[in-house]
Amino acid sequence: MKQLKKSKRPVLITVKGKAAAIVQDAVAYQQLLDIAARADAHEGIRQGLEQSKQGQGCDAEEFFTEFEAAPGIPG
Repeated sequence: MKQLKKSKRPVLITVKGKAAAIVQDAVAYQQLLDIAARADAHEGIRQGLEQSKQGQGCDAEEFFTEFEAAPGIPG
């Protein structure tokens, strides 16, 4: 734990010379989760733009009309 607090970098725990676990500072872990979430959002946007270029998808008004008409969706 001293090494973790001092370096603020993940610490690799080994068992019999093989990687077994990684211990990471909570703040650094949250930053990693935030980066992953942004990357996921960017990928979704990229895919949407690619589909749009290929003529896939539908008009936003049409989409929301169908979406709100779906059971359990308040409109």
